[in-house]
Amino acid sequence: MTEARLLPEADLMLVNALADGELDAPSAAALERRMADEPALRQSYDAIVATREALGRLERPAMDAGFLDRIGSVVGAFGPDAASARRPSRWKADWRALAASVLVAVLVAGSGGYWLGTNTMSQQNIADLVASSHRRSLLAASPVDIASSSRHTVKPWLDSRIGISPPAPDLAAKGFVLVGGRVDVIGGHAVPTLVYRHNEHLITVVAEPAGAAISGPRDSQTDGYNMVNWSGNGFDYWAVSDLERPELDGFVARYIAASGAGKNDQSSSTIAQ
Repeated sequence: MTEARLLPEADLMLVNALADGELDAPSAAALERRMADEPALRQSYDAIVATREALGRLERPAMDAGFLDRIGSVVGAFGPDAASARRPSRWKADWRALAASVLVAVLVAGSGGYWLGTNTMSQQNIADLVASSHRRSLLAASPVDIASSSRHTVKPWLDSRIGISPPAPDLAAKGFVLVGGRVDVIGGHAVPTLVYRHNEHLITVVAEPAGAAISGPRDSQTDGYNMVNWSGNGFDYWAVSDLERPELDGFVARYIAASGAGKNDQSSSTIAQ
């Protein structure tokens, strides 16, 4: 198995969108920077481009209805009307684009499926990566990829990039203003991230896709940052900031109350040693 096949589905979709010219300029530039540092991403992108170029040099083959039906079942090219799908006259896709799509589907299947995969990383490893991502955002020109205080802007932006987005409640009246969102890479997976501001302090909220489990907030400290981890609404949440512990706990309590993203029924928290 090649290294490219180990990429998560979200990254493969981003690479394919770049090859299609479907990413906006900032997103394309960000992905280009990632590819410069991540050989697996570059390998996948080069493979898709090279395959499309090779296919483009071939003559269009003759395809019967049975073959089109089999390919359509793989890439979802047809609608619910199976009878009409069997008619070659309804086939609209260029075969070269179809073949490239099949390549991406094979790569995604080979990756094992990010959203269905089992996360074998320890909680401490995830905490370390979240803290590192928070630190990098503080050093960047902007801590967010999409700057907006409106969840109606931030959530659709995240959905359009990686297909998921966590609740983004408006907590401005409580002293926590939504700054925007970004896509982080945690353990090789693209995950949605929200950023809030409290006075001069930023709070990063990483939402890692998870199961249906619900757990109350657990306090910890990693690399000099205070952190809180909890689960709910299909996500494992990590909030990290240089805020004092009571202030960060207060933010998490308000986030949970406003979004229902977990439960805040623990009267005390334990600092992870």
